[in-house]
Amino acid sequence: MKRLFLSFLAGLVTVAGFACTNLIVGKGASADGSVICTYNCDGFGFASSLTYSAPGRHAKGEMLAIRSWGASEPHYIKEAEYTYAVMGLMNEKQVSIVETTWGGREELQNREGWLDYFTLMQLALQRSASAREAILVMDALVQEYGYNETGESFAVCDKDEAWIMELIGKGPGRKGAVWVARRLPDNCVTAYANSSRIRQFPQVKKAPKKSNVCIIEGDCMYSKDVISFAREMGYYTGADADFSFREAYQPMTFSKARACEARVWSFFRRHYDAAVIDSYLPFIDGKFDVCDELPLWIEPKSKVSVRDIMADMRDHYEGTALDMTADISAGPWASPYRNQPVNFTASDGTKMFRERPIGCQQSGMTMVCQMRSFLPDAVGGVTYFNLDDATMVAYVPVYCGANIVPEPFRRENNDIREFSWGSAFWVNNFVANMVYPRWSAMIGDLREAQNELEDYYADDQAAVEARARELTPGELTEFVTRKTIDYTDRMMKRWEKLAYFLIVKHNDQIMRPSRDGEIAPGRHTSPAYAPAYIDGVKAVTGKRYVKPE
Repeated sequence: MKRLFLSFLAGLVTVAGFACTNLIVGKGASADGSVICTYNCDGFGFASSLTYSAPGRHAKGEMLAIRSWGASEPHYIKEAEYTYAVMGLMNEKQVSIVETTWGGREELQNREGWLDYFTLMQLALQRSASAREAILVMDALVQEYGYNETGESFAVCDKDEAWIMELIGKGPGRKGAVWVARRLPDNCVTAYANSSRIRQFPQVKKAPKKSNVCIIEGDCMYSKDVISFAREMGYYTGADADFSFREAYQPMTFSKARACEARVWSFFRRHYDAAVIDSYLPFIDGKFDVCDELPLWIEPKSKVSVRDIMADMRDHYEGTALDMTADISAGPWASPYRNQPVNFTASDGTKMFRERPIGCQQSGMTMVCQMRSFLPDAVGGVTYFNLDDATMVAYVPVYCGANIVPEPFRRENNDIREFSWGSAFWVNNFVANMVYPRWSAMIGDLREAQNELEDYYADDQAAVEARARELTPGELTEFVTRKTIDYTDRMMKRWEKLAYFLIVKHNDQIMRPSRDGEIAPGRHTSPAYAPAYIDGVKAVTGKRYVKPE
């Protein structure tokens, strides 16, 4: 028997178009003892819908058809004896895997490999009951079937541990990959943003003969040829103890530091002494002779909650040296969004760039995954999910024990070529694209609706968790499925109401008074331009708009 499994992003965009952010929190660093990881899946022009695969037992010899990005025909791989249910990027055992692409050395891409990174993630989720097992499964899969992507980082988490894994292929005609995985200390947080971050790592005294994996229990795992392969390729010539994965497989550049590592810097700054983190600004500015790395992880100054992490996913460097709302480039409405490419050229030929924050308009979906060992798996694992930009949506709880994808999140209802009020992608984008051009005037109204929904979801969790403890496994599946669907329906209705409200309140670029999300009696006002923009206009136009005395 053959089973078909297709990558959920197949045919939508090229792999190079993705630029994603992951934030990771150890259970000792979180406010409630949960492990947390996040994913802003960024790439213009795609809707990254929610998917579900059912659990199943498979006969010996059963094969699974996979089709990676761009493949015209499927390949067939051996099916596992048992596959776990997977909702989104979390399985029924509360194992979650998220990713961010960093590219690395182009000559190490093996286009003949069968596995792209998303297929690899999905297969590992179907076959793994823990984060450690998932890492070993991912290694075994690329050894047997080949990896066809560039450099990738994965946050591999379960209800007890968070691991960070960096992996890159070996080039044309060579199966397998070289990789390193480090366990995040329970009391720490870290982040990934399209850049390799692991440098030196603990090493075993003697590599195993029969296994490809070197293991330092509870701390580090790595492919046993990760250093010897770098030597073979001429990437490294020093002592084993000094080997740096990042330097060998993705040498640092200004663009990597500013467009990628700056997002990690900003996340750390929100959870640590700002002055200490600001001491790393020379690295973000590309002054590698002064500073050439950020810490791999930090111990936060206070415990981090799920709501904190949601706010972090909406970061645009506000209040930092890179604040995107603070100068004339933010426009009349002090917007943290930029329409031009990351790199552009001034009229005099000057090469320029814009900042690249965690929150950005090109996100196809966003998620905050929470794994909790102190609750039944079906309700302990929850993915706060939505389509589009994290800043512009409300995170909806999706329980890992649910077995039906809500209609607004389903692939068939999120066609990027046709607007629909039944599509979460399009309802969210309808609202977002009203707010983007008039940020300072309209974002307060969106945040009011956002907080209303997320407060409701947060307040409802205690009752959900209490009820979950009283139910049989079958009843619990039905309960969390219905909750997930109801939460999604509530979000869709509130966002449609918000869309209508915004067009009425802000029609013709004025502001009608409002109260509690409703238009209120009273005279409209005309919101003022941002001071930096007014000053910029004055500087450029001289006396043209200056009123005479």
